[in-house]
Amino acid sequence: MDEPRLNLPELTVSELSAALKRTIEDAYGYVRVRGELGKVSYHGNGHVYFDLKDDRASIAGVIWRSTAMRIKLRLEAGLEVVITGRLTTYPGRSQYQIVVDTIEPAGLGALMALLEERRKKFIAEGLFDEARKQLLPYLPNVIGVITSPTGAVIRDILHRLADRFPRHVLLWPVKVQGEGSAAEVAAAIEGFNALPERGRLPRPHLIIVARGGGSLEDLWSFNEEIVVRAAAASMIPLISAVGHETDVTLIDFAADRRAPTPTAAAEMAVPVRADLLLNVDSLARRALACWRRNQEARRTELRAAARALPSAEEGLAVPRQRLDHAAAALTRAQRANAQIQRVDFSRIADRLSPRLLHIAVERRRERYGGIAQRLRASLAANIKAYRTRIARERERIVAFAHRAERAIEVVLDRRFAQVDRAGQLLAAFSYRGVLERGFALVRGVAGEPLRAAAAVTTGMRLDIEFADGRVGAVAGDAHVTPQAQPAPVLRRRRRRPDGGEGQGSLF
Repeated sequence: MDEPRLNLPELTVSELSAALKRTIEDAYGYVRVRGELGKVSYHGNGHVYFDLKDDRASIAGVIWRSTAMRIKLRLEAGLEVVITGRLTTYPGRSQYQIVVDTIEPAGLGALMALLEERRKKFIAEGLFDEARKQLLPYLPNVIGVITSPTGAVIRDILHRLADRFPRHVLLWPVKVQGEGSAAEVAAAIEGFNALPERGRLPRPHLIIVARGGGSLEDLWSFNEEIVVRAAAASMIPLISAVGHETDVTLIDFAADRRAPTPTAAAEMAVPVRADLLLNVDSLARRALACWRRNQEARRTELRAAARALPSAEEGLAVPRQRLDHAAAALTRAQRANAQIQRVDFSRIADRLSPRLLHIAVERRRERYGGIAQRLRASLAANIKAYRTRIARERERIVAFAHRAERAIEVVLDRRFAQVDRAGQLLAAFSYRGVLERGFALVRGVAGEPLRAAAAVTTGMRLDIEFADGRVGAVAGDAHVTPQAQPAPVLRRRRRRPDGGEGQGSLF
């Protein structure tokens, strides 16, 4: 039984792997598989690796970067999907895998489950709390609209605003469906918030995010986390008008107000101008009527008060009589007062003489002369004292200046010495010096340095840097050879100047 087996041709591992690869690709080719996503890994180069599983089996899958750029759906573990792709093998790990061409959710149930999971996550973070929602301005001067510039939504909003109350509208054109639409909507919200208050472009007082109706897949961009977080972080009040009245997206919960349609959002944004004019006119008429009634009441009260007051003749009779009596007594009082003043002046004049005035003036002159001399002496003494003090301070300042110059020179010398030592240390630690001694630095595809042969795989592209340039290379068969451990280096103890080898016994 063993002799026929000896006649089998010998195959290398690579030949056997290639034969298996051809067999699987020829037998299956393109397949369509339904399952649940397991571990999903987004690689830095744009490729996506994942596991597709059901309750009994699992298969690996890969989405190349060119295909991943066309996929609108964000892949997450637990999402049920339908995949169309090519079945092949990966010889490096001896496994078979699916190279994906298209991937789509398996019905609305998966999307609804993902939507509910995100909604619970945002509720736990407090993004949907009513306490953080802002009040809409009653009459915004500038309204920012984020929507497609070619759809009927912007025309409906402009038409409704023109009918109710014309306002200045800033349109931020974005894609509302497809790849990159979520990033554009989030960037538009952040862009409106980043506008300065008094810049060349006016900052909106209200933002409307609008889109027409559609299926759950069409409106999925407004369920993305980047859009919901941008709407919740907006400092400008925001109205969400996505889809029709029955359509619900996560941005509706994060926005300050939700409008069932874009037209309803325009109605929420501004009041009706005609109604305001009617209200103002009604208030003006009511205010005028109130003012007239108030004036009439004041006029009636004034008339009643006027009837109760006495006439002017009666009120002035007694004061006029008093004035006449005072005028008659005033002449006699003036004569008596003049006589009294004349007697007082005569008595004072008898005590005044030129000799007494001359003596008083001389006394004042002598007193003021002494005060002037003391002032001059005090001024001269103060001037001398201040000049002496200024001279001492000038000497101190000159001494401080010399000390400062010497200190600056010493500090600069120390700093220059530190810079020189740091430059020498930097040059000593730089790997360029190692390269100039004949060594080379090996890096991987992503530019990371490779420190061991175990990190290199067969066929791996390498980047080898020498002192004078770089060279690309491809690794051959990688073999790791165990190296002997270097012998420990025994350091000799430094002998003390007195001949001892260290601290001796304390006893």
